[in-house]
This record gives sequence, structure tokens and C-alpha cells, in this order.
Amino acid sequence: MRRRTAAFLDVDGTVINVTSMFRFLEFRLAAEGHPPSAYRYERQRLKAMTAAGVPRAETNRAYFASYAGADVREIAALAEEWFRAELDRGDFFNEQVVEALRAHQHAGDLIVLVSGSFRACLAPIARYLDADVVVCSDPETAHGRYTGRVERPMIGEAKAEAVRTLTTTARLDLPTSTSYGDHTSDLPLLRMTGRAVVVGEDPEMREQARRHGWTVWPRHHLPQDSQLAHSRHPRP
Repeated sequence: MRRRTAAFLDVDGTVINVTSMFRFLEFRLAAEGHPPSAYRYERQRLKAMTAAGVPRAETNRAYFASYAGADVREIAALAEEWFRAELDRGDFFNEQVVEALRAHQHAGDLIVLVSGSFRACLAPIARYLDADVVVCSDPETAHGRYTGRVERPMIGEAKAEAVRTLTTTARLDLPTSTSYGDHTSDLPLLRMTGRAVVVGEDPEMREQARRHGWTVWPRHHLPQDSQLAHSRHPRP
């Protein structure tokens, strides 16, 4: 049986021009009636961890701690509302990457979104793009609520391991497949496929692209912290 070609795409900073987890957190806190300072505090807390050299997988875990006790269905519904607001705002998708994704679909390739974000944020994006598979961080839940824990953030080597598993179960051909990413944590993924595209201006990523003969595409420069969340009325 012939193996299928796939396109593996990181999401934040690659398929979309923003970081979904933070944009949604800003939107969620505003919807819950929190002042803008609540988001700024949480964002600065996580930035400080990164600046201190904390591994990205650990900052990912720290992010999900704020969801402890949140209702899974309510978060999913709010994420749908957030996505619609992002579309209305515009410049959400990196159109060059989306155009490439459509070309992969036209060629019959399996479309796989691979992200450190979580399913609530990614579901409306995947549905809009008609992606086949979503590989992501899966926060722990119990009795319909998030516990605030995530066992395995989909960061770095976790992405490569997930792709290896999918390659076996879906009978994929990695040498003819293509991967897309913007951050050094995407390198384990990009090194697995026969073709790779680096999105953005990260110097280390551009150097890796030069060494491996990968394609480099620009990324739109949009602020990560927008006024999107606070342009709506909080829920009562």
C-alpha cells in the first residue's frame, strides 16, 4: 500500500500571525469580567519565566495552571467566539502559509496541525482550514473541568514523537512530506520531513534554513497583545 504525503504545520506564528494561547487568554479574562491588568499580570509572569531560561514546555504547563476549575464546554464555546472576533479583526492568518496549505490539500496531502496550543483554541482554526488532524497539548480534565495540569506539552521533541506515531498509524511518507515552523522548538519537526519551510525572521531559524537548504518565508509583524479582548462587553 502506497504511503501518503503530508503537510505538518505549526500554528502560532506560522499558520496564524499571533499566539493563540495568549490572545485567547486575554479574550477569556475580559469575557469573565477581569480588568486588563489581570491579563497583563499573567502575561508578564510567563514572560519572566522565559527570560529566566525556563524551558518552553514548563511555561506551557504554567499557562494551563490558570485554567484550573474552568468548565471545558464553556471554554470551547468562548474559543469559538474568540475565533470569530479574530476573523472580524482581520490579519489573523498568514495568507502565504494558508495558500500553501490549500495547495497541499489540492494535491491530496494529509493536513496536520502540530501545536503547543490546546484543542479549544485550535478546533475552530482546524475546521476553518479543513485540516485533517490536530496534534496539540491536551490539558488534563476531570468531571468536565480542567485540572490546571498538562502531562505532555506539545513542544519540541514531543512534536517529533507525535509525528513519528502518526507516520506509522497513517502510513505517511516523511521524505516527500513538508513541515512548516517559526520557532527553534519546531526544529525537531522540521528535521523529520524531506522539505521544510521556516516562517519569520528568527536568526537561528534562518541559519538552520541556510544549513539545510530550507525555504524561508516572511511573517506579518502584528502586536501580540491587542485591544481585541476589551473591545467587547464582558459577560454578565
